[in-house]
Amino acid sequence: MSYTRPMNTRPPLASAPARLLAEQALSRAAGAPLLGGNAVDLLIDAAAHFEAWLAAIRNARQRVLLENYIVRDDEVGRAFRDALVECARRGVYVAVIYDWLGCKGQSRAGFWTPLRHAGGHVRAFNPLQLGHPFGWISRDHRKLLVVDGRQGFLSGVCISQKWLGNAQRKVAPWRDTGVALHGPAVVELEHAFAESWSSIGAPLPPLAPPGQAMPMGSVALRVIATQPATAGMYRLDQLIAAMARKTLWLTDAYFIGIAPYVQALAAAARDGVDVRLLVPGSSDIPMVAGMSRSGYRPLLKAGIRVFEWNGSMLHAKTAVADGQWARVGSSNLNIASWLSNREIDVAIEDAGVAQQLAEQYEQDLGNATEIVLAPRRWNPRSDHVQSSSARPPRPRHAGGSSGRAAAGALRIANTMGAALTDRRVLGDTSISPLVTGALLLTLLAVVEIAWPAVLGWPLGLLCAWFAINFGVRAWRLRRRARQPVADADETA
Repeated sequence: MSYTRPMNTRPPLASAPARLLAEQALSRAAGAPLLGGNAVDLLIDAAAHFEAWLAAIRNARQRVLLENYIVRDDEVGRAFRDALVECARRGVYVAVIYDWLGCKGQSRAGFWTPLRHAGGHVRAFNPLQLGHPFGWISRDHRKLLVVDGRQGFLSGVCISQKWLGNAQRKVAPWRDTGVALHGPAVVELEHAFAESWSSIGAPLPPLAPPGQAMPMGSVALRVIATQPATAGMYRLDQLIAAMARKTLWLTDAYFIGIAPYVQALAAAARDGVDVRLLVPGSSDIPMVAGMSRSGYRPLLKAGIRVFEWNGSMLHAKTAVADGQWARVGSSNLNIASWLSNREIDVAIEDAGVAQQLAEQYEQDLGNATEIVLAPRRWNPRSDHVQSSSARPPRPRHAGGSSGRAAAGALRIANTMGAALTDRRVLGDTSISPLVTGALLLTLLAVVEIAWPAVLGWPLGLLCAWFAINFGVRAWRLRRRARQPVADADETA
């Protein structure tokens, strides 16, 4: 799916001063300039991604730069590794960055031995190391591929068979979105990779000039390559929520809305903006899904429509606003992506691309269930509205079986209603997180009382780990502080 708007047409714009002010605000918020002259192809789901990525790698002539959170030792991962090995053997410069924690349990360091023997270069981002007790928190969550300085790809797709589903077990492919880029934006992708590479070790060797940095289309976009604590994507997401006038449609795999962002979305909805959020119905990280659901209520009360995907896993991270602006990339709407990880996204200012993403969004809603608040009923004994899902006082003479039967019937009715109407009712309270928390704390209390050593040993090891790390850190700082004095003595 691709779009290149004719050179002589432009979307309707506001007045020149307002347009310039908005462009300046977006550029400053994202920390990225607006780049014109690009061609953009949308890639929908992993099969399209893998086909395009492998074709680009196999046709590479100068260099291949690959950065991905997960490269799994399975059929898909080995296909990519073998294609990279073949490139390196015919003299193509190959550099790969994988995330140490993301690949833990997915592939071993020995997985890359054939590529290293062929002359390729591989680095793991942020492995566990002494002197950095909290360093493991920051991860390289990017999914980036640049070939010959001509083609660039970024996405939410990792290199793993999991994204293709399992037909034998009737597991559908994961739903994901990415883009293929041609034009000046590809140079920015190379710069982003080079910065990640130099953050791990020696910088990249001087590369030949990009084969094609000239305009290749008419699409204007920003490449937002965030680093820990820069928060460029967070500022941009906040600004778009404030600037949207008609629509703001969001898709996110691991939504955990922090208060300022939720308030920005709520304010937009109260101003009449059609705000929608599409999230997974079943997640590969159940704890995150539970945290996400716990935040539905303030969204729904503000008038934001929430939908849960009915497929195997929704992993896309996209946004579409007012039919003019779109975002695609690796950043989730949570604090880890906004403040802790390395992420990469494109913010596209083009009506054609935005229209394609909006059409894909509406198509995705056809396979989703809308979450709605429970209907509310009037309580004649008071002057306030009471939720129909609120639990009434239990009569003292009730045996209980009829109440349980009624509750079971209500759950069945809600389930059937969701199946028939694509809506699921959210009651006034969600007790599942409370029950889970209570059970977990009870279990920990029993273990601590009955077998204190079970928790004592891990706590002792944790304290020892931090003690060693703080000591190593202090020693390094002391040595660094004394280094100038030693250099001065040698000079004298």
